[in-house]
Amino acid sequence: MGEVYSYNHTMALPPTLPPELETELPGPRSRELAARLARVESRDTTCLDPIPIFWQRAHGANVWDVDGNRFIDLSAAFGVATTGHGNDQVVEALRRQAGELIHGMGDVHPPALKVELLEALAGLFPGGGEARSVLGSSGSDAVETALKTALLATGRAGVVAFEGGYHGLSLGALDATWREDFRAPFDARLPRRTVFARYGDVGDVAARAAHGETPIGAVLVEPIQGRGGERVPPDGFLRGLRELCDREGWLLIADEIYTGFGRTGRLWACDHEGVVPDLLCVGKGLASGMPLSACLGRARVMDRAWPPSSGEALHTQTFIGHPLGCAAALASIGVLERESLAERARETGAMALAELEAKLAGCAGVSAVRGRGLMIGVELEDPARASAVVRECLERGIILLPAGDGGRVLSITPPLTIDPEALRSALAVLTACLQATDA
Repeated sequence: MGEVYSYNHTMALPPTLPPELETELPGPRSRELAARLARVESRDTTCLDPIPIFWQRAHGANVWDVDGNRFIDLSAAFGVATTGHGNDQVVEALRRQAGELIHGMGDVHPPALKVELLEALAGLFPGGGEARSVLGSSGSDAVETALKTALLATGRAGVVAFEGGYHGLSLGALDATWREDFRAPFDARLPRRTVFARYGDVGDVAARAAHGETPIGAVLVEPIQGRGGERVPPDGFLRGLRELCDREGWLLIADEIYTGFGRTGRLWACDHEGVVPDLLCVGKGLASGMPLSACLGRARVMDRAWPPSSGEALHTQTFIGHPLGCAAALASIGVLERESLAERARETGAMALAELEAKLAGCAGVSAVRGRGLMIGVELEDPARASAVVRECLERGIILLPAGDGGRVLSITPPLTIDPEALRSALAVLTACLQATDA
């Protein structure tokens, strides 16, 4: 369509290759691995009906399975591969670091690289104020840290979270995750100190907080809901939350585990409204594939909450500041900046959203097309149809995931490095599948 992309492309990004399928899906090796996995993994972990494809390798926006089939990945592996799978610069940083130091004593005799990463993160904190961080290994680690920080800083355990919100499955984060099917089996272990408000409705936040049994200390919000179905709130929602928190003396916790590091077209989704949270949870795209997360916070909030360590940290873990994760994160941040990936996501995402809106206008059963940057959702009225489209796309070489209530949203969150023409081609497959099921 002749668009001109103005981001600063340095030719370091790999091309996105078209799908190429060598076998029926799943192939024989995937079937064999599924049978082996069923004998050794807890039944709740990996869904084996239908049988999945088993990944062998990945590069850029392409994935190859164990049977040699090549796919275009519209999931970025749960939004992790922001700089592309196996980004050459990230891989080289890992290779160098592995030759020097694989593990350190993160909170006793820390690796030097931990300092470099924390300095880099402080420099990226929204609004540019002085910031401190606690590193972790997963998104739920970051949320746990934020919830503990809020309790210590305010003395109040209550939290307002949102319908449709997802913050992880560890016990503290689970208490603030909306889905009852996740919470109910563990209800006896949950504090139930969270009240849930309608997403996008500041007035409902105030009302729910006023009627909650536990005094509120924080509001926990995804600036755009990810697993909840790429739900974009009304303009002004985050600013309204900031004003409400300031008025009530609450902390504003932004869960940017999915939205951060350029995914929505700005470094942070909060930046779209110029909102500075008190605490910022990051993960997924932070290290482009290594298990690393962080809770960043305003220095005055973090210092009020956490005392100086006396040799036994109140909140830590064995792999805190893991050198390989720190090396990958520093390299990933460098790629994000040099390749202007946030700007690339904004422009490529605008093209993708416009094409989907045009092609799906009037398509029966499609109730919404929405998104920001390369975080786009196509909501269907029937979850079963969404599941069928996900499977049909896979059989045509396109990987995407369902999200939202009952899995009715087709989630499009590719690597930020995806070639725009390849994305356009993949979306053509998606729209063809939707139109075929509409016929």
